[in-house]
Amino acid sequence: MALCPDLFWRQEPGIQLNDKIQKDWDRAFELYQGFDVDKGIDDIQTALSWLRKADGSNGKAGVIGYCLGGFLAYLSACRTDTDAAVGYYGVSIDSKLDEADTIKGHLLLHVATEDEFVDKAAQQAMHNALDNHPRITLHDYEGMNHAFARPGGTHYDEKAAKKANDRTLEFLKTRLG
Repeated sequence: MALCPDLFWRQEPGIQLNDKIQKDWDRAFELYQGFDVDKGIDDIQTALSWLRKADGSNGKAGVIGYCLGGFLAYLSACRTDTDAAVGYYGVSIDSKLDEADTIKGHLLLHVATEDEFVDKAAQQAMHNALDNHPRITLHDYEGMNHAFARPGGTHYDEKAAKKANDRTLEFLKTRLG
């Protein structure tokens, strides 16, 4: 079962944006700049708690996120009771690497090596801090840019997306199954 919480409900409930429209792209960055990460993590914990009690649940719950959501997936692994977290090309993870020791579940990160929003220094810092963590797996996607797994996106790459999605599915089956 899947749940997609509206994490922007405090700013603009129910907002729908199209990345192919400049006005929407600009609005997305405004929302990103005003997003309260700590409250967002609280909302994710609430969603995880609800999922665990939902009819048909096996009591385990995880999170998946892309871009800002990839950062939130990382922080969810650090700050919530999630069993499994998956982050695709998460931004700003390098700013919170000191929280990795608090991870109790498991974390899978997909890193685009040519990410226009996560530079090489940030990627290296992530690898330096996380590669030897027993609960974290990082996969690099050589030559891939941000949003390589988003169908219809500018940088979509079918082969890399399939590889990342297959890895995600196997990870979730193992951790949540």
